[in-house]
Amino acid sequence: MELLTQQPTTQGPAELFTGHVWFDVIARGEDESRLRVNAVRFSPCARTAWHSHSLGQTLHVTEGIGVVATRDRVIVMRPGDTVHTPPGEEHWHGALPDHFMTHLAMWEDDDATWGEHVTDDEYAAATRSATTGASGER
Repeated sequence: MELLTQQPTTQGPAELFTGHVWFDVIARGEDESRLRVNAVRFSPCARTAWHSHSLGQTLHVTEGIGVVATRDRVIVMRPGDTVHTPPGEEHWHGALPDHFMTHLAMWEDDDATWGEHVTDDEYAAATRSATTGASGER
């Protein structure tokens, strides 16, 4: 057993995120373990670019309100919610326009495929139902 060294907080790179995003590496598996866990903090309106993970990704919200969207679905995420995107599913996630949002992002390898940035129109469409009081999947 060993205590893992805490790495400094890192700002999300502009190539992969829109807005202000910071993350802390919680776990980065080595040798046989492929587990990756980051605590990711999104400022209002901040979001990832479109992406997919070869082995899927699980998000667990710890504070704030956000969304995770695929090409045809949107899920509003609140503290305590856990959402899984299956292997290869294109998606993005981020905070609502009037809330910060923090989630734990969990995945098993570094094989992510990054796409284009989520446009302001795509973001507005995905967050519209959440900001008008709707909840859950759309």
